[in-house]
Amino acid sequence: MSNATDTAPPRRPGVRFLLAHPAHFLALGFGSGLSPTAPGTVGTLWGWLAFLVLPLWLTPLGLGLLIALALPVGWWACTVTARHMGVADPGAIVWDEIIAIWIVLWLAMPMGFWGQLVAFALFRYFDAAKPGPVAWADQLFKGFGWRGGFGILFDDLVAAFCTLLVIALWRHFIG
Repeated sequence: MSNATDTAPPRRPGVRFLLAHPAHFLALGFGSGLSPTAPGTVGTLWGWLAFLVLPLWLTPLGLGLLIALALPVGWWACTVTARHMGVADPGAIVWDEIIAIWIVLWLAMPMGFWGQLVAFALFRYFDAAKPGPVAWADQLFKGFGWRGGFGILFDDLVAAFCTLLVIALWRHFIG
């Protein structure tokens, strides 16, 4: 009996890999992680746009419950996809960016387009540059398996926290 993991997985996944397993589809951000350029930024952008559409069907409580469910399901999806790709923290996995920007927007809303753009830019800065606590979080859980899958998510959750901290300080001292 053959399955998607019997053959050597591609280093750069394509549509075939994306559709080979439900975990791949989720972890690769419904295809946004397939971007050949800046998949983390594309995944974050996809997450932002999805977040703006979700309130058409979900209340703020429903969004919170979706986020709460998306964390353990995303942990599973990231763990499985990284193992199938044979890379501990592949750039094509963008579920971590999606869930993190959802958390930022859910906790920081309401705000207009410019506020959301600043939140997006701050999150991308913290996620990409990995200053201080984000670098610490990025190194804390490495490898394959459940620990590594959590590590994929954890540094982005810390980047989301840093983003929210800057927004809170801005609102307190400036706003």
